[in-house]
Amino acid sequence: MATSKLQAFLNHPAGPKTIHFWAPTFKWGISIANIADFAKPPEKISYPQQVAVTATGVIWSRYSTVITPKNWNLFAVNVAMAGTGLYQLSRKISKDYFSDEKEAAASLEG
Repeated sequence: MATSKLQAFLNHPAGPKTIHFWAPTFKWGISIANIADFAKPPEKISYPQQVAVTATGVIWSRYSTVITPKNWNLFAVNVAMAGTGLYQLSRKISKDYFSDEKEAAASLEG
């Protein structure tokens, strides 16, 4: 039974014998790097880079559901890209546009 599942996986149209497997697998590196950047201060986050990561994730998530063969690895990595990009953008926007209000309120209280 295990060998038949392994054979099915190896011979799948989006299996490891095709680019449809390896491209999204290596694309996980972008999401992992973006997660590692969560520790960076928001001042070091790039708007153009994070907009590109988010847009790529959103666009390709949709595309991965309509292509043949269905490629759930591609879908998952792009959902992760969109999510990490949105989180980074929210951190940057919060720092750039809303942190002054918090700092001003804190200085008035103290």
